[in-house]
Amino acid sequence: MLIAQFSDTHVRPEGQLYQNQVDANAMLEAAVRTLLELQPKPDVILFSGDLVDCGSPAAYDKAQQILEPLTTPVLMLPGNHDDRQVMARYFADHCPSDDTLDWSAVYADPAWPLRIIALDISVANDHHGDMTESHAAWLRQRLDEAPETPTLIFMHQPPFDSGIPYIDAYRCLNGDRLGHVVSDYPSVERILCGHIHRFMTLRFAGTLLCTAPSTTTAIALRLDPQASEASYVEPPAILLHQWTDAGLITHWYPVGDFPGPYPFA
Repeated sequence: MLIAQFSDTHVRPEGQLYQNQVDANAMLEAAVRTLLELQPKPDVILFSGDLVDCGSPAAYDKAQQILEPLTTPVLMLPGNHDDRQVMARYFADHCPSDDTLDWSAVYADPAWPLRIIALDISVANDHHGDMTESHAAWLRQRLDEAPETPTLIFMHQPPFDSGIPYIDAYRCLNGDRLGHVVSDYPSVERILCGHIHRFMTLRFAGTLLCTAPSTTTAIALRLDPQASEASYVEPPAILLHQWTDAGLITHWYPVGDFPGPYPFA
């Protein structure tokens, strides 16, 4: 099984730039082209939040146009820049229920070796996330339904301090609640997050947690506690999570055209 993860694409209305600097729409179009060229094709695509930048109908309309070539099933979560209700109008097939204010859901297919749990912990009208007691109880119930089945959890804000002060202010609060639940289920193979616009890995609650890069900009890796916020236009990338006999392998996969292929390895 091959799972592609997009995150923090920050699509803008037609003709607008992200932060008046970066063509986020063109960068997502390039990422879609990269995905379409993959062999084998992914079995499922995850969008771990901030599909658009401003939550407007015009932005979701543009996102819908860009993603139209994808024929692979797409699972989505809103991020802090998304509007759940507007997002559900444009991506009704990806909204897990009639409750457009909560996109948490379990996705399972008899052909998949993994269950996928979408955990919607973003706080409406704010930038941080929060792992509430209700989220923890819901997640435990879902894990109890198939406690031995390998499971992947994806969410938007990461539940840990990365050391980058200006993004850590907007992390998922009460991450210890998530850890208390996950530590009881060795079947959780991976926790996937977005939000942080960088690829990071961390041993968390007995499993591995990964954050996905953005297809748009990279938040500057400034680890000084007094650092001022900044971003760079680094090479965009997606993550590919490959289930093998050895377990789940995560690949950082750059978007773009590069020299090669050369006939050696």
